[in-house]
Amino acid sequence: MPNLKPPVTTTEMALAYRERILSSNKSHAIEPLMTLYLTDQTTPEEIRKAAAATPKIVACKYYPAGATTNSQFGVTDIQNVYPALREMAKVNMLLLIHSEVATPSVDIFDRERTFIQQIITPLVADISDLQIVMEHISTKDAVDYVLGAPPNVRATMTCHHLLYNRNALLVGGVKPHFYCLPILKRETHREALIEAATSGSSKFFLGTDSAPHATPTKENACGCAGVYTAHAAVELYAEAFDQMGALDKLEAFCSKNGAEHYGLSPSTRTMTLEKKAWTVPSTYQFGDSTVTPLRAGETIAWSIVERS
Repeated sequence: MPNLKPPVTTTEMALAYRERILSSNKSHAIEPLMTLYLTDQTTPEEIRKAAAATPKIVACKYYPAGATTNSQFGVTDIQNVYPALREMAKVNMLLLIHSEVATPSVDIFDRERTFIQQIITPLVADISDLQIVMEHISTKDAVDYVLGAPPNVRATMTCHHLLYNRNALLVGGVKPHFYCLPILKRETHREALIEAATSGSSKFFLGTDSAPHATPTKENACGCAGVYTAHAAVELYAEAFDQMGALDKLEAFCSKNGAEHYGLSPSTRTMTLEKKAWTVPSTYQFGDSTVTPLRAGETIAWSIVERS
């Protein structure tokens, strides 16, 4: 995710960020896939530079300006970035999209549907060879669009959008740790998401959108948007797939479909899950503060029992 302070807008910044990630990761071998933060000023020259870098910058992230956390430097008009997007198609760089408009007059529960109508439908028609990921989709509208779109358009889903609807956020009091963008929607949308995720379609794959905001920044009068799920993302996806009797589809959703769309070989590493409940800590240490995870103080039905 390139929406840092300051945002990762150049090849040099992305490569420096990659080194920071690698230097801080002591426990597991990982290969960060770096992205640029797309702005109105992103040039075709920067796209070519990023594609030629070692390692290659694999994608650009499109944040509509004002749509989510640290998106104030994002795209104000899709036409402003058409030259960069055309160059991305030429060098086979993916476009990762936060698929919501930020127009104040559009209801927050309608912003994904409006984005599909106003932005992505014409974009796919105009630049038909651009590889696109609609990230963390949250509506039946998005599911239906992706299913009907060409093969170059696919989507990710979070575990919290598969498991929860907006009642989790709003019923019995406002629950700030369920507040995220895209916001949780009504149950009909959650049902469409989980049916698509567990259908076996290669158009959908894992994307946690885990957001580790410090607990005090969530529990205040104007809390940050984001749900922290990195502590147990795979286990939570397992719950969702188990609910649908589709555990046989979990591996492809988590490990194969996304790699295929990114043009990567699936990982050779494995993990083994067991249906064994455990209690999530109320908080995890987060620098000088804490982060409150999804299901804090509650149980998760699945556990990772082995990694290799």
